[in-house]
Amino acid sequence: MEIEGWLARAAARQPGRTALQTPAGSWSYRDLHGAARAGAAELAARGAGPGTRVAIALPGGLAFAQALHSCLLLGAIAVPLDLRLARAEQVTIADGCDLHVREPLAERAPRAGAERARERHRLSAVAAVIHTSGTTAAPRPVELTYGNFLWSALGSAVALGCEAEDRWLCALPLAHVGGLSILIRSAIYATGAIVHERFETDRVLHSLEHEQVALVSLVGTTLERLLEAGLRAPAHLRCALTGGGPVAPELLRRARSAGVPVSLTYGLTESCSQVTTAPVAEVRVAGGADVETLAGGEGAPSDAAGEALFCTRVRIAPDGEILVRGPTVAPGARAADGWLHTGDLGSLDERGRLRVHGRRSETIVSGGENVSPAEVEAVLEGHPGVGEAAVVGRPDPRWGEAVCAIVVPLDGARPDEEELRAHCAAALAPYKVPKRIELARGPLPRTQSGKLLRRALS
Repeated sequence: MEIEGWLARAAARQPGRTALQTPAGSWSYRDLHGAARAGAAELAARGAGPGTRVAIALPGGLAFAQALHSCLLLGAIAVPLDLRLARAEQVTIADGCDLHVREPLAERAPRAGAERARERHRLSAVAAVIHTSGTTAAPRPVELTYGNFLWSALGSAVALGCEAEDRWLCALPLAHVGGLSILIRSAIYATGAIVHERFETDRVLHSLEHEQVALVSLVGTTLERLLEAGLRAPAHLRCALTGGGPVAPELLRRARSAGVPVSLTYGLTESCSQVTTAPVAEVRVAGGADVETLAGGEGAPSDAAGEALFCTRVRIAPDGEILVRGPTVAPGARAADGWLHTGDLGSLDERGRLRVHGRRSETIVSGGENVSPAEVEAVLEGHPGVGEAAVVGRPDPRWGEAVCAIVVPLDGARPDEEELRAHCAAALAPYKVPKRIELARGPLPRTQSGKLLRRALS
């Protein structure tokens, strides 16, 4: 099935509405559509077309949005690169692409060149490839279709509402599904997106207080930073959508006291972002006998991530694993039984609200970022003074989970924590560097086959 192109439709119906606002400038839908058509002409001249994989190695902002929509207009597949990754990690991802965009595309093109844009989307076609790290060190690609993004946008609108003048603030990496979805969702709605290249507390706080932000996507860590910086009852904010890991009840209590409307969410790259979302009125914070909700009314427990989006089904397998099904799930992520097996453990209450208990996999979720313990261990064991290392996630009120390492030095070696952290920082993205490193004397616990017994350390 083919549908009218999202950006073309938005530009035709709301040409003067601000599509994208960044610290470097703003574009209306007319501007963004024109720039995307010019970019599509440039990419086509370089050999791009339907199914061509285009690596986008640009910081979040106008140039990134142009490159993304240029790909969508052509039917080319956008492959965003996370510029925070180590160079070797970026190369691994980019090597699978046909073209690379490392500099901004031209914003104007000859009229004949711009006509190569298709202005229509085939819902079954792949729109973007998002790379996510699982339990292994290698980045894992997830192919998301136009249909995945469309159904995700519709489900989000039903859960959170959608108004013509909405402005969604994104300070998440655009190489992750949570950030990329905001750009695409806004084009589908013909609403506005405010994009920051990275999360900077003062800049985000200013936007929330002065730029008529209706929705913002956060993780527990960034919500805490905003509260610490003085965020109080932002006048236009309808929802602070918070996910990416557990959110402490105390943090929700602080948000309530500050008048910040928080909605908890659970999602995955393979489900094109949100799976479940708790309405603001159903976010309950623990308070002993005096249990209150953020917006009044009967609510879900503080660790509940809400009901499934209207187009999504969630069930719990006999072993406790969360299973997801529906049109938001990437076709390649479905098991033979038609369900996405998430690797997460959870339960559903009598109203179908999901509570996430943890992960079957060993992946650490720290500040909303996935960290592979094996990858960090390999880097630590590359230090000349380290004999063996184990990396675990431990509960942390700031990060949800903190990346922690247990290191056994080689005989005679005395590496200190800062030396080891610097060693990791030279090879890993900042969020993968251990927050704490403990030195141990004896060998690490292992199975009879020599595999690390990580659960004995966590």
